[in-house]
Amino acid sequence: MLARRRKLRLETERLTLRPPHHGDYTGWVSLRLESRAYLEPWEPSWAPDHLSRRAFTNRVYWANRSITGETALPLFLVRRDDQVLVGAITLDNIRRGPAQSGTLGYWTGQPFARQGYMREAIAGVVHHAFERMDLSRIEAACLPENVASRGLLERSGFKYEGVAQSYLQINGRWRTHVLYAALRGDRRGRTQVG
Repeated sequence: MLARRRKLRLETERLTLRPPHHGDYTGWVSLRLESRAYLEPWEPSWAPDHLSRRAFTNRVYWANRSITGETALPLFLVRRDDQVLVGAITLDNIRRGPAQSGTLGYWTGQPFARQGYMREAIAGVVHHAFERMDLSRIEAACLPENVASRGLLERSGFKYEGVAQSYLQINGRWRTHVLYAALRGDRRGRTQVG
């Protein structure tokens, strides 16, 4: 399994999507610090040790266990031309059996926002999930006022499915989210979101 985990790489036009490595710590902490004000309105509150080396090491070990156990697919987005970390994407809560589904989460560092990187990453992960992992459904949720994330999901082929009250704690408060999903072989028409 270790060889399989190390070989896991998804290539898009400009990015390599791969599991985090211990050597990514400096780039990760720099990007998270630089993007903190940009990310905090959309994320769960950061633990006091969020940016510590120990927390990052635990994140790397969790990623390796999750990939090996096929419970999650946590990947860093690394720009191929200069090996700079752009953000991260995780297909989490992978459910097998009759569900064959997972939940998508992602973040982009502020300097790389709105440049199409995350759309590339989502396309790569969705293709991998449907074609290689044999999933049938990928779910995603975001805050209703996160217009950029909603647009990204819709441009990536996700369809609006509804609202979940008090879905996640974001920035210290229980927040309602809008729900989206992409289905393998989706034949649903476009939905209009107000």
